[in-house]
Amino acid sequence: MYVPQYFAENDATTLAAFIDAHSFGTLVTSVDGVPFASHVPFLYDRASGVLHCHLARANPQWQHFERPHEALAIFAGPHSYISPTWYTDVGVPTWNYAVAHVYGSGRVVDDVDATGRHVEALAAKFEQGRAAPWVPNYDRRRLAGIVGVEIRVRAIEGKFKLSQNRSAADCAGVVTQLRASGTDNDSALAALMVAARASPLRG
Repeated sequence: MYVPQYFAENDATTLAAFIDAHSFGTLVTSVDGVPFASHVPFLYDRASGVLHCHLARANPQWQHFERPHEALAIFAGPHSYISPTWYTDVGVPTWNYAVAHVYGSGRVVDDVDATGRHVEALAAKFEQGRAAPWVPNYDRRRLAGIVGVEIRVRAIEGKFKLSQNRSAADCAGVVTQLRASGTDNDSALAALMVAARASPLRG
């Protein structure tokens, strides 16, 4: 990924939190030069340096990992068009966004107990705060329809393009306009911009 210094996010804690918050990612592999992508939820175990996900058994991508296979997982956060009319200085249209790319070697985990633990951990994460959270009392034979994948993380690249290369006045103007849009996406992007402005350059 092309990452200019202004937009590089290298803090491991920040990137782990970003992946956790935007955990529905894109799993990309390549066989014989042909890319293949699946869109799946991930769990990132930072302590062990492993990304966990699962694929439908009918999805041929899991077979790429029958032997160790390089993979890319992409996590995208809030993003939005930025109008040059929001700047005090002359500018051009652009797009602000935050993404993380995770690189590593993946392997198949075709084991009912391990897959069950993964599914239940996913559910526990996303059931938090619900009035009546799901209790895992399902027929475990259903687990035969999915296959687990573990990716041993080798590197994480973060690109948070949040107007860090613009003046403080321009950045404030963009934040004001994003907040005024009233959408959750734009509000989240504005919050990231404010946080980036308050943090020292990590590139």
